[in-house]
Amino acid sequence: MLPLRDDNPTTLTPIITLGLIGANLLAFLWQLSWGLQASALAYGLIPAELVRAADIEFLLRNRFEGTETLVRNLDPAALTIVTSMFLHGSWLHVLGNMWWLWIFGNNIEDRLGHGRFIVFYVVCGVAAAAAQVAMGADSRTPMVGASGALSGVLGAYLVVYPHSRVLCLTTFFIIGTVELPAKLVLGFWFALQIFNGLVSLGPSVSGGGVAYAAHVGGFIAGWMLIRLMEPNSSGPTRWRERPDFMDR
Repeated sequence: MLPLRDDNPTTLTPIITLGLIGANLLAFLWQLSWGLQASALAYGLIPAELVRAADIEFLLRNRFEGTETLVRNLDPAALTIVTSMFLHGSWLHVLGNMWWLWIFGNNIEDRLGHGRFIVFYVVCGVAAAAAQVAMGADSRTPMVGASGALSGVLGAYLVVYPHSRVLCLTTFFIIGTVELPAKLVLGFWFALQIFNGLVSLGPSVSGGGVAYAAHVGGFIAGWMLIRLMEPNSSGPTRWRERPDFMDR
């Protein structure tokens, strides 16, 4: 299922969400100019470099030009926890993440406010990175993508707007659209991450592929943090989520 839009209005202009989308797209254009592999090796999160403080070097060979380039991971490696959140592996990767961020991020920014939202986003990204590193501390495969921080946004949305309606594109049997409650859309997404993560356990954990542990870790972080970080709810509410109604 691909979400197309939700029915939640907002009162704040989502400047942080728009800024994050813009920063990720600009970073990807920069990656294309340098090379996706080289940029990932230099600024992606490499668990072995971070945990073991290993001095890892990569020798990239250009088979067309016959040249070699030595690439080192960013020093100190802890900085890659943040830099990796703005890098992606393909156009599909970055556009998919930014699409989900636009649909769900503006509502969480509206809920938290601009300042709290950027802190929330980064903290979820850090939690996601920690979860992935914990699953494969010896891995030398760089981790890139905004998926971990985005997963935190999805976890928060599930907590505060479970009954919001989300219009989704579905390809089950026939291609069409269906409107579903957010708790079903995001609950299914989270269950899929857990299932795929369990299937991928084993030798593939330290190899390439999708960082499912980061998705799960970021989602749980967002689910836990949203109530701690949202402004005092005793004040006036800007708007209320549309309630569900029972047909009779």
